[in-house]
Amino acid sequence: MKIRVLGSHGSDLLLNEAQGSRVCKSVGFLVNEELMVDAGTLASSLTLEEQKGIRHILLSHLHLDHIKGIPPFVDNIAARIDHQVVVASVSSVLDGLEKHIFNDSVYPNFFKIKAPRESILRAQGLEPGKEISLSSEISITPVPVNHTVETVGFIIRDRDCAWLYSGDTHLTEEIWRLAAQTPNLKGVLIEVSFPNDMLDLAIRSKHLTPSLLAQEFKKIGKPDIPLYAYHMKPTVRDRIIKELGDLEIPNLKILQEDQELEL
Repeated sequence: MKIRVLGSHGSDLLLNEAQGSRVCKSVGFLVNEELMVDAGTLASSLTLEEQKGIRHILLSHLHLDHIKGIPPFVDNIAARIDHQVVVASVSSVLDGLEKHIFNDSVYPNFFKIKAPRESILRAQGLEPGKEISLSSEISITPVPVNHTVETVGFIIRDRDCAWLYSGDTHLTEEIWRLAAQTPNLKGVLIEVSFPNDMLDLAIRSKHLTPSLLAQEFKKIGKPDIPLYAYHMKPTVRDRIIKELGDLEIPNLKILQEDQELEL
């Protein structure tokens, strides 16, 4: 399975570093060129031809940094594709998209506008804990996690491997239990948003720090599995990276924009 990292941060920011500028982008992962897992950078990090190949958008929750690429994406592909793009998530996320974004006030409702024969977007509801096939190759299982709004992580699998995507989360249990039982699990993507000295904010906003991430990762019982950290807030990025390095987790890596993973 091929995963392109379009955005790996918890916000958008241009950082000036000693070695030059670093562009930090909101979360978005492109799987096998046609599935987006969260959509913060869906429109801004793909060419038009690449966007035309998207068939599924999988959303963990409704927060803006995970959905904001969808409206400009629809503008870009309107009248340029001959298929519907399926937006898959739990009902609260799909309902929220139509109520708060695609409500004909903030943005036209492309779940209903015909273009010309059918709508550009089609909602597909997910039931937590129930595996479904998104295509002939990829199936997903949504798993509830602990965040300030209803949020799910995912176990994403094809014929050869599986990987865990945590979504935004705080201390949680079910996704680790399910991951520990998943055969051919080849990688774990875990959010870590704040450094350890911002623990109070992490608790109130229901995110992770490096110390909390280490505590959560132990629950899977597979210490050598590749662990990929993402969703760092750009303004505290360097502090988080240093603290992650101090954890001495064997196969811990920091995800970067434009990186490609083969699982």
